Amino acid sequence: MSLFATKSIEQIEAEQLGSGERSLKRVLGPMDLLLLGIGAVIGTGIFVLTGQAAAAYAGPAIVISMVIAGLASALAGICYAEFASAVPVAGSAYIYAYATLGEFIAWVIGWDLILEYALGAATVAVGWSGNLNALLNEFGIQFPAALSAAPGSVVPLGAGGSVTAVFNLPAVLITIAITALLIVGIQESARVNSIIVIVKVAVVLLIAGGGAFLIDPANWHPFIPPNEGTFGAYGWSGVFRGAAVVFFAYIGFDAVSTSAQEARNPQRDMPFGLLGSLGICTLLYVVVCAVMVGLVPFKAMLNQPAPMVVAIDAGAARAAGTTWASVMHALRLLVVVGTLAGLSSVMLVMMLAQPRIFYAMANDGLLPEWARAIHPRFRTPHVTTIVTGVAVSIAAGFTGIATLGNLVSIGTLMAFIIVSIGVIFLRRTRPDLPRPFTVPLVPWLPAFSAVVSLVLMASLPWSTWERLLIWMGIGIVMYFAYGSRHSRLRRDAQSRIEN
Repeated sequence: MSLFATKSIEQIEAEQLGSGERSLKRVLGPMDLLLLGIGAVIGTGIFVLTGQAAAAYAGPAIVISMVIAGLASALAGICYAEFASAVPVAGSAYIYAYATLGEFIAWVIGWDLILEYALGAATVAVGWSGNLNALLNEFGIQFPAALSAAPGSVVPLGAGGSVTAVFNLPAVLITIAITALLIVGIQESARVNSIIVIVKVAVVLLIAGGGAFLIDPANWHPFIPPNEGTFGAYGWSGVFRGAAVVFFAYIGFDAVSTSAQEARNPQRDMPFGLLGSLGICTLLYVVVCAVMVGLVPFKAMLNQPAPMVVAIDAGAARAAGTTWASVMHALRLLVVVGTLAGLSSVMLVMMLAQPRIFYAMANDGLLPEWARAIHPRFRTPHVTTIVTGVAVSIAAGFTGIATLGNLVSIGTLMAFIIVSIGVIFLRRTRPDLPRPFTVPLVPWLPAFSAVVSLVLMASLPWSTWERLLIWMGIGIVMYFAYGSRHSRLRRDAQSRIEN
């Protein structure tokens, strides 16, 4: 069989949907999906990576970077919406690739999605740890510095001096808690996520409203800092590199598509959840970015695990002796609490998505049988959820946020390119397929979506590309060592030949 043999949509649905103990529960409504999208998107990007990208790459023009990243996400989101409405099963981009580009590309994208979801959750866990330490410091509590960051990180002490960290314990503990919640059930997880989303959106609005009164316009000049002689160090190249980095802020929306098999009416509700969450979050991001870089000189946020808190502190210092100072100090506490809540929901959605990718791949025989196990009571993929939790814990405990963030961005952009190309292929191979939601201007809009994602990938550092190539190399070896030998599609074809 060809490496690029595809499965029909009808075959995919018959195999994935299953029945009884092998099926997932359809319990999610349109608002659940919308809030899952918002829960995944508003998190590390706005509270952590945005400030770091402004400091290192784009300066105040991080606002433009956000718009560019939002555009790339919207283009890909439209492509995801068509697939999610036409192929309403778990698996997201992996399944879409299997239906259009073939088994080998499907494996590649499934392997690539581990970078997006598992390492994405690890990135968020590291940000969660930094903000927990900021919250404890508000109450005069010093978490053991050696256990608060990745090995080799220099952690400053409140009384002066510093300590070299050996392990990030808070990141591991939040990962364990999220894993336990996800095993209990999708509906329970969605309820917790909905509560957290309400809290963090309220906090984001308070930041924008309170901080707007204390902006120093001088911090916005020059809006695009002059390039310092290397690609990505400010200037327009910095704007694009900043867009590639903060693109991480948007990636959660596509995790909604992994829940298609648990949506009550996926054909109607999946596009609503995908595109609605993107639109709401883009607006919030642009406003908050403008306020953040208006409160503090952008370079002051360099290498800060909680840059939003740095911006609020600058606003409070500017308002010293006025009523606004008290407001900003109260807002600072709300920011830290809201950030912790926001990052928790991002982890929840990403760690919800990854096991469902494994579940879909195991259904196709590309992963071992245990990876498609469903808990008899909770009807969740509990084994792969535990595996995901262990992997995320290890990555979060031993890796820094910058390395993780860039890997997640490049992995996600690669997925977006394949999904965008897949729309073009599926239109040509299955023009008769019912599509409750359709991408306009095919093939031009999907092609443009793929090009934009490719440009953002090219803006990332070469070291990130090296890690991607190594990761993909490992995945290809695993495919030929196990996946291609156990593929259900290949076994069925062999049986037909023998019979």
